[in-house]
Amino acid sequence: MDTLSSIKELLFTLLLKVGVASSIAALLARWTMFRKVLFTEERDSDQKLKLMFFMTPPLLIGVVLRLFGLPYRFADLTLEGAFLLGLLGGRVVGPIGGAIVAIPALGAHEWLAMPMASAAGLLGGLIRQAIPNKEDIWNFGPFTFLNIPRATVRLMRQAAISWELLPLFTCVGLEIGRVALVRATKPTWLFAIDSHREWGMGLDVLATLMAVAVPLKIWNNTRIEMNLERHQQLLLKARMDALASQINPHFLFNTLNTVSALIRFDPDMARVVVLKLSNILRRLLRKHDTFVPLREELQFIDDYLDIEVARFGRDKLEIVKQISDETLESFVPSMLLQPIVENCLKHGLAPKIEGGKIQLRTTTREGRLHIEIEDNGVGIPEERKSGVYVEGIGLSNVRERLEVLYGADFHLEIRSRPGEGTLIRINIPEVVSTMQTVGA
Repeated sequence: MDTLSSIKELLFTLLLKVGVASSIAALLARWTMFRKVLFTEERDSDQKLKLMFFMTPPLLIGVVLRLFGLPYRFADLTLEGAFLLGLLGGRVVGPIGGAIVAIPALGAHEWLAMPMASAAGLLGGLIRQAIPNKEDIWNFGPFTFLNIPRATVRLMRQAAISWELLPLFTCVGLEIGRVALVRATKPTWLFAIDSHREWGMGLDVLATLMAVAVPLKIWNNTRIEMNLERHQQLLLKARMDALASQINPHFLFNTLNTVSALIRFDPDMARVVVLKLSNILRRLLRKHDTFVPLREELQFIDDYLDIEVARFGRDKLEIVKQISDETLESFVPSMLLQPIVENCLKHGLAPKIEGGKIQLRTTTREGRLHIEIEDNGVGIPEERKSGVYVEGIGLSNVRERLEVLYGADFHLEIRSRPGEGTLIRINIPEVVSTMQTVGA
C-alpha cells in the first residue's frame, strides 16, 4: 500500500509540474512583446535580453516556492527552463539565465544547482548552434519519441539526421545526470523530485521531456498564428495593390481621351483640363493610402467632375451634392467613388443627348456611413443587370475592394430603372479615428 501511495503521489507531483510549465508558457504567449521575440528566429542582443526578462521571473518564483513550501516541489523548473532558454536564446543566454534562476537554490546551500542549470542552458545553446535549420527546434514535441524508429531507418538508409531528436535525447541525459548527481553526492546539494527509487526514474524523465516539449509546442502554435496573420496582411496588401492598378489606368485612359477630344475645338479648356489632371496625378503619386477621409475623396471627385463638366458642358451636366458635415471626417476606401461616378457618366448620361444630373448624398446612422450616387441616365437594361459586376471594371472592382476590406460587413446595392436612371447605395462601418492602412 505504501508503494501504491508513493506512485500516486509521484504521478500527481509530476503532472502538476507539467501543468505549471504549460501554464507559464501559455501566460507568456499572451504578451505581445514575447510573441514578437518568438516570431523572430535570428534574435539580436536586445531580444535575447527580453527573452530572459520574460522567462526568468516565473522560474525564480517556482524555485522560491519549492524552497519555502513543501507542497510546491512541482513548481521548480530550473533544469527545464534553463534548457529552453538555451534552445531559444543560444549558448550565452542559456547559461546566464540558468545561473540567475538557480540563485535562490544556491542561497539555500544547494551547491550543485547553479552549475547544473548553467550546464543545461549551455547544452541547449550548443544544440541551437548545431542544428542547421532552426525551424527543426520547433518540431520537438510531446510525442517526438514516436519518431525514433523512423529516424533510425532514415539515418541508416540516407545518412540524414532527424535534428528534432537531439533535444529529446539531451533532456533524457540531463534528467538522468541530475538524479545521478543527487545519488552520488549529498541530497541537499541538488534538487530532484525523486532520486531514491529506481521505478521513479522513468517517470522523472518523461515529466522533464513534457515540461520542455509542451511549452515549445504552445509557443510554436503562437508562431504559426502570427505567421498566418502576417501572410494574410501581405496577401491583402497585394490584392489591394492589384485592384488599384486596375482602377488607375482605366481612369487615366478615359481622362486622356477627354483631353484629346477637347484639344481639337477648345484648346483653352483643354489647358484647364490638363491642370485638373495634373492635380489628380499629383495626389495619386504623392501617396497611396488604403483609407482616406471622405473629405479628401470628395476633393478628388471634384477635380474629376470638373474635367467631365468641361467635356459635357455645364448646360448638359449638373452635379448636386448633399453631404452631411458629420461624414466628412469618416474614413472610406480610397478611389471608392470615382469608378462609380465614371460609370454614371459613361453608361448612364453619355448616351443621353440632353445630358443629365448626378447626385451625391452622404449620411450617418447608427454608427454606419451611407453613401448614395444617383444619376438620371438611361439606366441598366434588364438583360445586363445580372452581369453588372462582371462586365464592368468599375463596379466589380469596387465590390471586390469592399469585400477585401470589410468582409461581409458592407452593403452595396444597385437600383436601376431603364430610361429613368440608376441609384447606387453603399453602406459601410463609420470610422472617424485614425485607421492604419492595410499591411502597415
